[in-house]
Amino acid sequence: MTVPFDRAPSALQNTQLSFDSLGTPLSDVTFVIVDLETTGTRAGQSEITEIGAVKTRGGEVIGEFQSLVKPEQSVISPFVARLTGITHAMVDDAPSIAAVLPSFLEFSIGAVLVAHNAPFDIGFLRSACERLDYHWPAPTVLDTVTLARRVVGRDEVRNHKLSTLAAHFGTQVAPDHRALSDARATGELLHHLFERFGGYGVTTLEELSTVRQSGWAKRQAKSHLAKGVPAEPGVYMFLDGTRRVLYIGKSGNMARRVRGYFNASENRGRMAEMITAAQEISCLPCAHALEAEVREIRLIGELAPPYNRRSKNPERNSWIVLSDDLFPRLSVARSDSALERSPAPPLGPFRSRKRAQAVKELLDTLYPVKRCTTKVTKRSLGEHRPCVSAQVGQCGGPCAGITDPDAYRESIADLFDLLGDDLSSLQRFGAERMQRLAGEARFETAAEVRDALRSAVTTAARAEDVAGLRAVPEMLAAAPGFESGWDLAVIRHGRLAGAGHVTARSGMAEAFAALRSTAEWVPAPGPLPRSTDSLPEETRLLVGWLETAELIDAAPADDAGWSLPRAGANAHARASGAIGLGDAM
Repeated sequence: MTVPFDRAPSALQNTQLSFDSLGTPLSDVTFVIVDLETTGTRAGQSEITEIGAVKTRGGEVIGEFQSLVKPEQSVISPFVARLTGITHAMVDDAPSIAAVLPSFLEFSIGAVLVAHNAPFDIGFLRSACERLDYHWPAPTVLDTVTLARRVVGRDEVRNHKLSTLAAHFGTQVAPDHRALSDARATGELLHHLFERFGGYGVTTLEELSTVRQSGWAKRQAKSHLAKGVPAEPGVYMFLDGTRRVLYIGKSGNMARRVRGYFNASENRGRMAEMITAAQEISCLPCAHALEAEVREIRLIGELAPPYNRRSKNPERNSWIVLSDDLFPRLSVARSDSALERSPAPPLGPFRSRKRAQAVKELLDTLYPVKRCTTKVTKRSLGEHRPCVSAQVGQCGGPCAGITDPDAYRESIADLFDLLGDDLSSLQRFGAERMQRLAGEARFETAAEVRDALRSAVTTAARAEDVAGLRAVPEMLAAAPGFESGWDLAVIRHGRLAGAGHVTARSGMAEAFAALRSTAEWVPAPGPLPRSTDSLPEETRLLVGWLETAELIDAAPADDAGWSLPRAGANAHARASGAIGLGDAM
């Protein structure tokens, strides 16, 4: 059966389509290798005398461009004439740069420009465009000098000049300081360098465009660790010599992703340090990308690897709770005992205590709640003295003269409703405060109120997502696989209990029957969240995945299905535009 559900837009929507950074294969990129001859070395002062270019794709030459250019003001010196063989007599009848440049720009449109010592050639081309008021397309540029320095050491060549590298690799065309010949030689050199980079796992344009020298030698020495990693979805773990887990990652193609840690495109300092310490890679294959991401979250929460930053230490989550005093007050808490003692549901979790504190201060301002930390009992009520905040009208309860606990709780009934998932008063009071502050030209304070209000609404909406999905005992869902087939998931009380993949829809029923019989048993959640619970992050991930999935079957709680309150936190988040504006965690 199909179970209808009403969902709000999610910032996680379509995440499976960008689960793994695929990049653009070098074989699919069109390159234009260009070389210039000039009257001197300074762009803007010297002028171009010849342009030569070769267009290639997939290693094949698909076009060439060559033209002499007549300088308008510069003189070709005897030294340049001897070096290039280009004389004034040769360029007297040649077209000007104003006539040649548009043809070259059209020839190279949409391509990646390549040059040996690219700043020189590209600098002259860009300078000519600026002088002639032509649009410079700002293409991606590769410098074969830079690339060669990454993979051809000084133990192989004495320098990285074009003539030296061409002789080292044995190019068919020898550079001779003429533009087209040098462009042809550079094109051959480029593809020899691609072969070198391919040996280190660099196979895409994006990787090639971000190569860095720092730490690469150490990573190269460990590249053997990537051998044997399967090319399928899963979780990979880097381990040190004592088999302690250093780092956990996930990918839709583990082999490709793990190779990336050892190539030149990986330039994060922490990763270079981690790879230096790693001695082993352990892999956990998964049915699909969703399962890989879920298992990554669980393993990071359980093992807390030192080089991971996200998903660790759920016990550091912060919650806004009411105290169980005679006159309750708000506080930011992390312990289970504080969550259990609260007379109203807690608001959270907030990953940042600072953000939780900002929301708590906003609530203190909007609602007549007791602020002072002095504990008031029935016996000490008559002796209680107003606090400093009460003197400026910022502390409710006994400090404001209220001595009846029931009357006090009635005065903060809107706050109890807020913690019970009715955000209407928060939205109303928050909007009124921002308008008042803006009218007083206190714009920075108004912005702080706006940010805290957004954090409160977004956090409440995500908690509502988690609670809604965790209320469903079992849900079967399927989504199109990244490359083909269908990814299957059995979700029980907001937890991924089973995962599978089928190549055709016709096999879905049989696959789900097998998954249900072997899926993990998940107990119904308790009435209160736990401070050490990492499940909310997993459940939010599943909520995002379900946005693009097809609900196949469900065993709803109380026959209500997977749904959200019409006037709940998600409704307020949609109305205020808070959804998708940042992670409140």
